Amino acid sequence: MSLLEIKNLSKIYQKRIALNSITLNLVSGKVYGLLGPNGSGKTTLMKIIANLMQPSSGEILIDGKAPSINSRNIVAYMPTINYLYKSMTLTQIGLFFSDFFNDFNMEDYFKLLEEMELPKTLKVSALSSGMSSKLRVATTMSRNAKIIMLDEPLNGIDLITRDCIIKTIVDNIKNNSTVIISSHMVEQIEPILDEAILINSGHIEFFGDVEVLREQQGLSVANKYREVFGS
Repeated sequence: MSLLEIKNLSKIYQKRIALNSITLNLVSGKVYGLLGPNGSGKTTLMKIIANLMQPSSGEILIDGKAPSINSRNIVAYMPTINYLYKSMTLTQIGLFFSDFFNDFNMEDYFKLLEEMELPKTLKVSALSSGMSSKLRVATTMSRNAKIIMLDEPLNGIDLITRDCIIKTIVDNIKNNSTVIISSHMVEQIEPILDEAILINSGHIEFFGDVEVLREQQGLSVANKYREVFGS
């Protein structure tokens, strides 16, 4: 049984079609890349999965149930915006998440802060953009959620910070968790992907196993991306 089932899902903003009859089935224990340029529908799809937005039509089931307020017990979502309270220290951020999410693990959180060289006494307001990105990844990866979604975790940061974040994701995937990473930085995240989903203007242009793509078509995910998006 699929952990995440999406059937003919559409989202329309006024007259603009953000998602157009998407159908996907995602299983446990894999890392999926949700790949496409800005405005392709990646964030809209993630927000619907996280129950932060309602679809215009279609169906979505998470572990057999429709998204609801209870979805927060299953889905951990890191948005692109910096949503953390600037006046809090990193320790206070952990305590806040621990109060809000039953599956948040403070021990894992402090371990991640140490690995990413983020002093827990610092305030959020003192963090650089790269440090802030690390912190948001740490809070999300410290949850024992069935679905972990990271929306553009590599945006606006330097190469060394990107490498650190990718390593953190790989090293801290929980058993049987499904990880969905949205990005347009395909080459950077390709090595950690099991399956790739290429989305363009609300349409799924490709969905498949990364190794099968290499073996049967002789293409890397980056090359398939270039083929689909014409660059």
